[in-house]
Amino acid sequence: MEINERMTILEFYSLFEELSLAMTDERGMAVPRIERILIKICTGFRMSKAVTQFFRSVRHEQEGDGETLCCFDTGREGHPVLRVRVTTSTGVVATCVAYMTDDVRPLSPFEKEKAEMVMRAVLSYVSRNRLMRVVEDLTFHDQEGFHNLRYYQYRLSRCNEERRLGGKAAIHYNLRHFSLVNQEIGRKAGDVAIRSHYGSMESLVGESGTVCRLGGDNFVALCDRDKLDAVLTYLTEAPVVYDREHGSRIEVAASAGVYCIPEGFVMHDPGEIMDKIMTSSLAARSSGKASIVFYETGFAEVRERAIRIQKRFPEALRNEEFQVYYQPKVNIETGELSGAEALCRWFRGGTMIPPGDFIPVLEETTDICKLDFYMLDHVCQDIRRWLDQGRHVVRVSVNLSRRHMMDIDLLQNILRIIDRSGVPHEYIEIELTETTTDVEFRDLKRVVGGLQQAGVYTSVDDFGVGYSSLNLIREIPWNVLKVDRCFLPMEGDDLTSTRSIMFRHVVAMAKEIGLECIAEGVETKDQLDILRENHCRLAQGFFYDKPLPVEQFEERMSKRYYEGPAAT
Repeated sequence: MEINERMTILEFYSLFEELSLAMTDERGMAVPRIERILIKICTGFRMSKAVTQFFRSVRHEQEGDGETLCCFDTGREGHPVLRVRVTTSTGVVATCVAYMTDDVRPLSPFEKEKAEMVMRAVLSYVSRNRLMRVVEDLTFHDQEGFHNLRYYQYRLSRCNEERRLGGKAAIHYNLRHFSLVNQEIGRKAGDVAIRSHYGSMESLVGESGTVCRLGGDNFVALCDRDKLDAVLTYLTEAPVVYDREHGSRIEVAASAGVYCIPEGFVMHDPGEIMDKIMTSSLAARSSGKASIVFYETGFAEVRERAIRIQKRFPEALRNEEFQVYYQPKVNIETGELSGAEALCRWFRGGTMIPPGDFIPVLEETTDICKLDFYMLDHVCQDIRRWLDQGRHVVRVSVNLSRRHMMDIDLLQNILRIIDRSGVPHEYIEIELTETTTDVEFRDLKRVVGGLQQAGVYTSVDDFGVGYSSLNLIREIPWNVLKVDRCFLPMEGDDLTSTRSIMFRHVVAMAKEIGLECIAEGVETKDQLDILRENHCRLAQGFFYDKPLPVEQFEERMSKRYYEGPAAT
């Protein structure tokens, strides 16, 4: 019995067996071979066209959003004669439609059965093939379609297996101040800017390299050494288009950590490279300006020391190894002690660990939040004790890291700690620094506003250091502005120097908008004279006092007034 004049039953089963073998070939799916077989089968069944479509879900099918594969087409449209649709357990939909023209003999029931058998086999093949791509896509891309960390590690491993890592450069970079960019141009335009920056980086690293997003504005890259200069030049600062219709663009700068992988390097785990670029990137971000830092051997020791600090921290917190030191704030017109800033000192085994050694480490995690709450609690305990002793108590400021902004209950947590000691709210001032920019303004504004409504003072610390100075004081209702020492004129500066002019205008601006203004880092009589000339009546710095342990600060409170600079 023949299926038709061109193909016998034996030939059909022979072709079907060959098709099945091609579709299940362990060496890979031989697409050209499969297509040749299907052409023979479709021709044997007198079809004019056969079209297969793949949809990721029923919704995608309803919207017509799928991938169309035309596996056979004679150029004669015809009309549909068979349609097979399959849905997998994961919700994936695949369809296959066969067409025939009116001038050929219709399919017999036997032929229709065999044609459907082939169509189902094709759909099985397509579903399996496309599902593998979908899984790979989900594995190696984030929700926005950027290559992710898993893909970066995969590329590192492949290069390592092929002995091609040596001579490449691995990079971790962070787009600086991007939360402010989002605020300035809008999140949608910000997303376009990130996509544009990412595309430019992909072009720079080329096919032999890769760029992947870790999340937010943090990325990693891998490139050949001869392309590194161009990549780093772009990362230092580059114009990025976010509105092609109007040509609108914004300057984007990055801080980056770079590890130049030596020739002959053999990677045992992707973490070896990740640790190096993350450590050097942290050093770049800590530098306070857009910068590039290359990994050096000494960084490993820094990282090990950081790990030791992180391991010791929980025990140190339980044992109350952290002590509150108070640095006085002085009214320079009267010499009266008008406040203090609470500063943390860590004593372990009789030795003080410098704040610069542990604060940046704790800032890497939410451990800094635990320390901040510890400090606030101990300050409240001291104030409560002073009030009970009948002392003349001054307002104390406590620093909070902006990592707290991830805590939606931050406002309630602060007030709970204060109220637990029964301290009147006006004795507490919460300081937030502007040098960290990875926080949404709306969260900061909400917390500051809530604290003010509760009667707790708020201050913006280190004004002038960060990128966001004017935005911060324009949009957030602070009580106090602390002017960073970088604005204080130095010895030899006259009234026309840049620092003198900037300091004068910052103080005038603060006073005009109703902010209490205090200058920190005051160390000389000349600086004190400049404060007087510019009507900045509050000062903090070594000219009056260094940070004092609680007993010495209590003595200062008892005296209330400074007759002259204290010995330091």
